Amino acid sequence: INKDRVEPTEGFGTHGHREMEISSCAVSGELEHKDSMGNLEILKRGDIQLTSAGTGIGHSEYNRNNKSMVHFLQIWAEPHTRGLKPKYFTRHFTDEEKTDKLVTVVAPVGSEGVKEEREGSGPAPVQSNVTLKSAILTPGKRVGHVFSTPPPGETQRKGYVHVIQTGGYNTGTAKGNRVRVNGGLELSEGDGAFAWGAAGDKLQIENVGTTPAEVLVFDME
Repeated sequence: INKDRVEPTEGFGTHGHREMEISSCAVSGELEHKDSMGNLEILKRGDIQLTSAGTGIGHSEYNRNNKSMVHFLQIWAEPHTRGLKPKYFTRHFTDEEKTDKLVTVVAPVGSEGVKEEREGSGPAPVQSNVTLKSAILTPGKRVGHVFSTPPPGETQRKGYVHVIQTGGYNTGTAKGNRVRVNGGLELSEGDGAFAWGAAGDKLQIENVGTTPAEVLVFDME
């Protein structure tokens, strides 16, 4: 997971990717995406863009605004099948949809509610065994994630909790929004923690701060 901030009028020129599943989540600002599949899009807060690079794509990303910085997260996952045709998907989830609810925003192709449509409702389809959920927790509220069945030969699945740094760029000690995981470990803005769980085990996340906390929860093989 890359936490990217792009200064006004700056960006990343055309470059290539292959055999990767790349999810971009817009936190603030507007990011222009252009690729070799003919897609040209402006990503805004709440947008999820998923590029299934497959056999190879080229793309660029720019902040065309001359005043405001862009903040976005770019999440990388290896595909379960190589040599696939490149594809591109976008989804949008409002803050209201995610307030005090854990919403699935990316999920494996073939999962319940997942549609292989370029634009549409439901989670973005990924060619990898990873599920990504998102929530905005108000103070005192909590959400829970139940681990799914581990892959054959394994007894547990892997999880990861990330607190998005919505309070602005900070190079010092983590501060701002705070959450507590399973009644113990506390995380601040920009922090993350790994977790492991057998099928049915629960991961609970509670906002123990005084401001809304935006969190991502990963469930992976």
